[in-house]
Amino acid sequence: MKKKFIYIITLLIINLIVYYYWPEKKLEKGHIITSLVVLKSERRLNVYAGDTLLKSYHVSLGKNPLGDKAFEGDNKTPEGQYFIYAKNPNSVCYKNLGISYPDKSDILVSKSYRKQPGGDIKIHGLPNRQGFWGKLHRLIDWTNGCVAVTNTEMDELYYSVNVGTPIIINP
Repeated sequence: MKKKFIYIITLLIINLIVYYYWPEKKLEKGHIITSLVVLKSERRLNVYAGDTLLKSYHVSLGKNPLGDKAFEGDNKTPEGQYFIYAKNPNSVCYKNLGISYPDKSDILVSKSYRKQPGGDIKIHGLPNRQGFWGKLHRLIDWTNGCVAVTNTEMDELYYSVNVGTPIIINP
């Protein structure tokens, strides 16, 4: 029994190492992303130039990912149609792209709970000084409602997404 346990743990560690270092397709430089679509159920962020899918990113979401964000502190990632309203190169999570949550309907929903809607929903990299987690961050949903990618992926997005770019977040 002990040998079997050690064998399983060894295989798990080897698989995690291979996953961590396995190269992924990079977004080609020079592309301008014209829309973003998050598929929460698939933990995916798809980026497009017109109708052409440029790349699909694996993402982590809010700690409580099922359902639409209703109020501040529910740890849910919002669902709906928004836009990128800001770019921040100096955030607590490497870099970020600000998502225009909350909109008028989000505010009404939060008021029905007698709570604030919250804000500061972003697409962001890993927390500062924790970039070493790399792709392993994808193994759990850990944000407070944001969409998280690796720092390398955040660089790709940061330089290819303009303020005003639409983002749709689907269940």
